[in-house]
Amino acid sequence: MTALQQMAPPDYAQMRILIGLGHPAHYHQFSQFIRHCRQQGIHYKIVINDKDILGELLTRHQLEFEVLLHKQRNASLATKLRELLAGNKALLKVVRSFRPTLMVGCINQIAHVGFLKRIPSLFFAEDDFNAVFLQSLLIYPFISKIIAPTSTNIGLFKHKKISYHGYHELVYLHPEYFKPSFDKVSGIFTTGKKNFLLRFAELSAYHDVGKSGITADLAKQLVELLSRHGNVFITSERPLEAWFENYRINIPAEDIHHALHFADMYIGDSQTMAAEAAVLGTPALRFNDFVGKLGYLEELEHTYGLTMGITT
Repeated sequence: MTALQQMAPPDYAQMRILIGLGHPAHYHQFSQFIRHCRQQGIHYKIVINDKDILGELLTRHQLEFEVLLHKQRNASLATKLRELLAGNKALLKVVRSFRPTLMVGCINQIAHVGFLKRIPSLFFAEDDFNAVFLQSLLIYPFISKIIAPTSTNIGLFKHKKISYHGYHELVYLHPEYFKPSFDKVSGIFTTGKKNFLLRFAELSAYHDVGKSGITADLAKQLVELLSRHGNVFITSERPLEAWFENYRINIPAEDIHHALHFADMYIGDSQTMAAEAAVLGTPALRFNDFVGKLGYLEELEHTYGLTMGITT
């Protein structure tokens, strides 16, 4: 709550907080904060840029939300910019009716609409400025404050940074909040055999333009190699080719962290899941063009030895 105490009125009962989410990981990141708002009687409203299973997660947890836009898969940069403008227009409409005193989250629109309507805004970032410079240039000039780990370098905008020692992933995977249960995976994982969890990201955000990770051919090689040593399970943000469907993990989306905890190894091109595996103590390998460029993963790898990155 440190950031809120700096940015918002001290009387929580008078606060009206708009929470902007754009990725399934953002739901997990803000789930404890949403619970806090309920306990403190803080008025809040959730808006989303719907992607992957984000809306499904919120619905399963009986949380009301409004959709600003549905993100298109593999959209061009021009399409992404049109989506941003459409999202700004949709958020303006929500702001006029909800009248927030503070906006928080991980979507670009809170920066622009907050600046336009003079509403304080907090953007939660984990990626370094140089790795996501296009997105950073689009939003950082307009955002009020940037909440980021000490290991995250936000370049020109460091005067806006509120640092903390930790990682986004610890907000929801800290032992105080997350209790792994083998019952969640007992019908899936085989005891006495190795269980490998693979994650394929879509790599379609602003900062992913021109970036690559695990291709379909490489994924097939990985599956064939790992299958000699144990069971292979796949979770994927992008559509899977038919060949991989037999390996798709059959688990509710909200239980994936239990699978990640009990897996013997994680391999993927998702930064978020690599960090999640690291803080859970699961050996993690990541393979994409961001390796060596993100401070928080470099810290997890080289300071704590909890993950390993391999360049493409």
